[in-house]
Amino acid sequence: MQMRIVLSTVLVCSAALLAQAQAPPAGKGNAPAAGRGNAPAAARTAAPPPANLGQLMKGTLFPASNVIFAAQDVNPADVPQAKDPSTATNPLASAYGKWEAVENSALAISEVANLLMLPGRKCANGRDVPLKNADWPKFVQGLRDAGQVVYKAAQSKSQDKILDAADTLTTACAMCHDKYREKPKMEDRCQ
Repeated sequence: MQMRIVLSTVLVCSAALLAQAQAPPAGKGNAPAAGRGNAPAAARTAAPPPANLGQLMKGTLFPASNVIFAAQDVNPADVPQAKDPSTATNPLASAYGKWEAVENSALAISEVANLLMLPGRKCANGRDVPLKNADWPKFVQGLRDAGQVVYKAAQSKSQDKILDAADTLTTACAMCHDKYREKPKMEDRCQ
């Protein structure tokens, strides 16, 4: 729950800061165009996302999924808290560790799915992320849904349920990876 609030707050604050950065300065004849001042941030021209797809995956989805996969082998309830939990690099041993870390990681995966649909993001090789391909939104929705399956399993605090849920997550990831990442030539990949 706390991770959802933090992620939602970060997304809202990021959108507000982006909107402020793109708004023309007030005064000196720079009045907003009719209706623009009331337009939602998404309706305004946005800067391209700063991370390419590979960076987004490595910085968010990879670590979050590793927390989930770790819970298959080690019961998160048995993970000792770090000496200083507020600076722990292992989410399972952090101040928000144990099963809560698994729940938060699952919610992060569902939330990050939204970032995979932002226009302007590039693949690591410079190509556009294939947002307009019919399968891309389906793959993204599959990832979002898998995050929710893992979240429910983590709430149960059952490793048996995490095993099944992790398989759902692995399948969702593999669907997209098989199409866009597992290509013999780097220039054909989107990662």
